[in-house]
Amino acid sequence: MYATLTQPLTFAEFLAWDDGSGRDFELWDGMPVPLSEPNANHEDLIQRLCTYLESHCQAHDLPYVCRQSKQIRLRTAPGEREKSRKADIVIFAKDEWQEMKTSSRSAAAYVPPPGVIEVVSQNWKDDYLTKVAEYEDLGILEYMIIDYAALGGIRFIGSPKQPTITIYQLEQGEYLPAKVFRGEEPIESILFPNISLTAAQIFAMSI
Repeated sequence: MYATLTQPLTFAEFLAWDDGSGRDFELWDGMPVPLSEPNANHEDLIQRLCTYLESHCQAHDLPYVCRQSKQIRLRTAPGEREKSRKADIVIFAKDEWQEMKTSSRSAAAYVPPPGVIEVVSQNWKDDYLTKVAEYEDLGILEYMIIDYAALGGIRFIGSPKQPTITIYQLEQGEYLPAKVFRGEEPIESILFPNISLTAAQIFAMSI
């Protein structure tokens, strides 16, 4: 499961590392862990939504830059080996992105970004459980989970299962109870307050 290495990597070393396989990885306890390849519907939704959000930011002069499939450095204790997540869409602060453009280092979330969007796949527990805790710990202001295929557990998306968007928003260092959106319900985002997207319109981006 793990790529062959003799020494654990730092986050910076991991970003420069390449095993030659062409696969995507996350960093876990200093070791690269391969990720499953997303299906075509998953890819289309990510690409179309990221393009839409980037255009929305430019049209409304919002201080964000939206990029897909970027690494996020997770919080670790002193002496603990570094970890990362490769998020489907990362919403960077515009100033942070512009600063990276003046550097030769890999584009990644070295500091916590304002927002993250994950599209649910078969390992749905990561999105609904593990990543919620990780992104809350980082202080990410808004975390959106897009479950277009209704894969999540019924305690998250209800019964009978149906496509659902779940949004966590940070207040005083903690995520508030999740907001849930389905069908023609317009989503409510603190990062994109003027956005006019319904849950159904986002799900349709996978088609």
